[in-house]
Amino acid sequence: MGWLYQHLSKPALFRLDPERAHELGVEALALLSHLPPLRAVMERLNQLPPARYRPIECLGLKFPNAVGLGAGYDKNGEAWPAAAALGFGHVEIGTVTLHAQPGNPKPRAFRFPQEGAVINRMGFNNAGAAALAAQLAKQPGPGQRVIPLGINLGKTKVTPLEQATEDYLGSFRLLADHADYLAINVSSPNTPGLRELQDAAWLRPLLSALVNENSARVAAGKPRRPLLLKIAPDLTFPQIDAALEVIDELKLDGIIATNTTLARPGRLASVNQAGGLSGWPLRRRSTEIINYISRATGGRLPIIGVGGIMDEVTAAEKMDAGAALVQLYTGMIYRGPFFPREVAWALSGRQRR
Repeated sequence: MGWLYQHLSKPALFRLDPERAHELGVEALALLSHLPPLRAVMERLNQLPPARYRPIECLGLKFPNAVGLGAGYDKNGEAWPAAAALGFGHVEIGTVTLHAQPGNPKPRAFRFPQEGAVINRMGFNNAGAAALAAQLAKQPGPGQRVIPLGINLGKTKVTPLEQATEDYLGSFRLLADHADYLAINVSSPNTPGLRELQDAAWLRPLLSALVNENSARVAAGKPRRPLLLKIAPDLTFPQIDAALEVIDELKLDGIIATNTTLARPGRLASVNQAGGLSGWPLRRRSTEIINYISRATGGRLPIIGVGGIMDEVTAAEKMDAGAALVQLYTGMIYRGPFFPREVAWALSGRQRR
């Protein structure tokens, strides 16, 4: 299958605009989502056999393997039911905002094949939290899924920072019933001002409000949902320390490290495209931050490692640095739809019974 992708599908897709190629991928997975018999066969072929491999227990959930599909691929919840058929052990949809928005002007995604990289400035293009909730209401809910489903929440572009908390709370209230966990995205570089929310002065009240809302769910007889913070790779270590202090104070469930970067290392230094860089050039910085967080928290805080996973070795590197789980997206663009299966099976020795 890898040979077919590299020699047939990939050349054809790479002749298309990156966003159009992405749309075709989502459409194909959405179609597979509506073919349960085929999906079930592919799940049996591509998932680790449960009789031989223990699930990974993290965030109070069970993951059949360590490899997840990162946020940004399936923004509107159309294709995620097919993720397990490709070998993923979890999937994170979104980023979703309270209000629908078109995102930034096109073109807004750019490939750099020699560097194994992508720059995007999509700008949280999505149909909004209410539309996503309606979509998820028609699909299997928590406890009925082959793999856990995370929902990544962001801020609507037109919402001022002073009203960000209510914006996130609105999305949380609409979507918490449908999520196995929720990721709070304050680290995309493509929404003006969003990264300011990583500062403790903004972060503490935002996360405190979400934690309180989560507690209110429990008081109302609903299940609590794990909350994770997604941070940028461009934070300094003192800034990371400040965020970790807030996470510890509020007892958040985990952290996702990292989002895309504004840095332009190596041969990308002369590239004049705004947006977040993902792929191979992000690998080292992301791993460095994962290792820093793991050491700073004594390994107690669950980490989902993201950034520059382009082969089995770079996935294992994240796990060795302290990640409990990993996510990929750009790697699938370059390696094909069954890349998650390859990575999951390469890491499977850690789960052997």
